Amino acid sequence: MFPQHREREQPIFSTRAHVFQIDPNTKRNWIPASKHAVTVSFFYDASRNVYRIISVGGTKAIINCIITPSMTFTKTSQKFGQWADSRANTVYGLGFATEQQLHQFSEKFKEVKDAARLAREKSQDKELANSALNIAVPQDLSDELQSPPVMCVNGPEDKLYRSQSADITLASEKERIKKMLSEGSICEMNLEAELFTLQDSNTKLIAALHEANTNVEQWKKQLAAYQVETERLREQVADLEAHGGHGPSDLLKDELTQSLEELEALLKAKDEEIHILQSKKSEYHQIEHERDEVIRRLREMEIRTSDLERRVQSSEQNLNSSLEERDRMDTEIQRAIEVLDIKIFDLNDLRQSLVKLIDK
Repeated sequence: MFPQHREREQPIFSTRAHVFQIDPNTKRNWIPASKHAVTVSFFYDASRNVYRIISVGGTKAIINCIITPSMTFTKTSQKFGQWADSRANTVYGLGFATEQQLHQFSEKFKEVKDAARLAREKSQDKELANSALNIAVPQDLSDELQSPPVMCVNGPEDKLYRSQSADITLASEKERIKKMLSEGSICEMNLEAELFTLQDSNTKLIAALHEANTNVEQWKKQLAAYQVETERLREQVADLEAHGGHGPSDLLKDELTQSLEELEALLKAKDEEIHILQSKKSEYHQIEHERDEVIRRLREMEIRTSDLERRVQSSEQNLNSSLEERDRMDTEIQRAIEVLDIKIFDLNDLRQSLVKLIDK
């Protein structure tokens, strides 16, 4: 009944920002919707051809906005933008860490809005084509869907009451499971957004790591050349010290010593850069571990969602069985009423016959 969330919606863009909502009383002040920066994602529902902006804080959806062609994202400063959601009767504001993030979100908003406009036009064309071939449906089906009247018969009425109580219990159980399924979908949505962010960071880190490895190879070659040059200069300094010359030799010695110190400082700086790159490589492995952990949690959530769907289907089957049992009880009650009507009619005839005999 409920398709997997992965099949229903897919994240197409994610970023991090501070979320705000307009004060409903003043319509001027901003109220923070999150204490810190949260993930804000664009999702696409292929089954309904709908685009949404979703941001989840914990288990609560901070933003759940369906993109329409009439929406407009406005940049109000270098790092802040806003748009109005008429369905939620509010205005959302996003504060970004950099101007580039704001520009990327604005461009994606325009792209998604255009896609939503095209999707609406296609949907309207399809509805017009279907309406031309539509056949009127009989209106007298509503009489068949009306619930039968409750009959005042003591025995069957008690059975009907128990059947209705069971229906209420099953309906409440079904609503509870649907609520659990909805909470599971929110958690799964949050995990997918985190996974999408981690995959994006992972791609960037891989590119940076490849570039760093290329730079390391170049620096190693430069380092080897500097070491050769350093050894040569040291040999020259040692030769000068051995000859014990003065005048121009002392000047040359000072120049060689200064060059040697500069090369040693350059070697030290290159060693520090290599150490920094190695530490970034360890951070990359840590992010890979976090990504694997998020994937594992996402799979567990999918298994839990599947189990909840099976429970909902089981509850629906039980509810259908109870409805069939109630219909059967209604039929029995109707039959009992008909039998009682016949007995009452017979008793009435008997009473009239007795009255006639007494009068005679």
